[in-house]
Amino acid sequence: MKKYKVVTLGCRTNQYESQAYIDQLEQMGFLEAKKEEAADLCIVNTCTVTESADKKSLYQIRKLAADNPGTKMVVTGCMSERFNHDVPGATQTIPNSEKEKLLNLVFPEEIIPEFSIKNFDAHTRAFVKVQDGCNSFCSYCLIPYVRGRSRSRTVTEIVKEIEGLISNGYKEIVLTGINIGDFDGNVTPATSLSDLVKIVDQIPGLKRLRLSSIDPDEVDDALLDAIINGKNTCPSMHIVLQAGSNLVLKRMNRKYTRQDFFATTKRLLDARSDFTFTTDVIVGFPGETENDFQDTLSVIEQVSFAKVHIFPFSLRPKTRANRFNDPIPKDVINKRKETLLRASEKIAFAFREKYVGAACEVLLESDDPNRKGYILGHTDNFLQVAIPKEGLRSNEIVKVKCLENHPEGLVGKISD
Repeated sequence: MKKYKVVTLGCRTNQYESQAYIDQLEQMGFLEAKKEEAADLCIVNTCTVTESADKKSLYQIRKLAADNPGTKMVVTGCMSERFNHDVPGATQTIPNSEKEKLLNLVFPEEIIPEFSIKNFDAHTRAFVKVQDGCNSFCSYCLIPYVRGRSRSRTVTEIVKEIEGLISNGYKEIVLTGINIGDFDGNVTPATSLSDLVKIVDQIPGLKRLRLSSIDPDEVDDALLDAIINGKNTCPSMHIVLQAGSNLVLKRMNRKYTRQDFFATTKRLLDARSDFTFTTDVIVGFPGETENDFQDTLSVIEQVSFAKVHIFPFSLRPKTRANRFNDPIPKDVINKRKETLLRASEKIAFAFREKYVGAACEVLLESDDPNRKGYILGHTDNFLQVAIPKEGLRSNEIVKVKCLENHPEGLVGKISD
């Protein structure tokens, strides 16, 4: 029996694609190689969003090659694209434009199952790719060059895949893409993202529906209505900030202002007071002054995010930011990152305090690595809760009373 290993780096879209490869391979009779076993086929789905992502991708290729001598090493993804598919250690590279045909190209003589997912291994929520590519050309980002222009799947394809996931027991679906706000359903006239949300929300058996990251200017009234008034839509969104300074946002070539960000979050909170937000922030963008940094800090303080993902600026070749001549010293970047991290954790902790004593529904996910005998899950508004595991298992939705607030999240018990 042939064995495989699939290693994934980077975004949720990569995670979706890698899961599709796994499902295809297992339908073809392959088995996943255990850690100590050699694999006949290794697939590495790479990322190039930062210099660190490049290094991690190359490390994984080297490690797999060393651990699996003689393996067929297939490399795809954005780092491979940036390297013009001249990747050390690869026996075959597949461009992003051919990702869905990867196994057809690796095994041209064989009949290959459909590229779609039926499971999402080690997850209780399933990410479903609805869109790929990007037309935004932010000044710091390589993605439009390595992923190509925006393109969408059809609603029929998406619904069919989600129905299959639900029939396999998945309760929560996350609609994801490289720039999900560009979704158009691959039809004319376009099917909007809000239309898609409303259609998916009606699929029988679905319990929770989320969107992956979206820009604040893409949350129009129709999308707000679909999220707020859906049967199964969750009151939480990952709305991308990147910077709180209008000057920095303009240099980044983002399409919104800090005022737009405040307006979007206010509209959602006005519609539903328990709505929560997570976000991404880049610190140390070229030319970022102390005042610019304080503008970013002030947005984090005012919005009270449940979670902030902080990334130090990473210079990427061939981007416009690569030509900016006012870099920020690394020690300043590190200091600002630590300041934002401490502030965001303090704010998130204070935000969770109001949930102590509250009742909520939690979708259970995995064992708590910090508390023996506890299992972790999330509320519909994406607050992490740990509860005693006894008699419980992942992928259950249970009623919980939140009892305590800790730095890593809430702790509760099954409510009576």
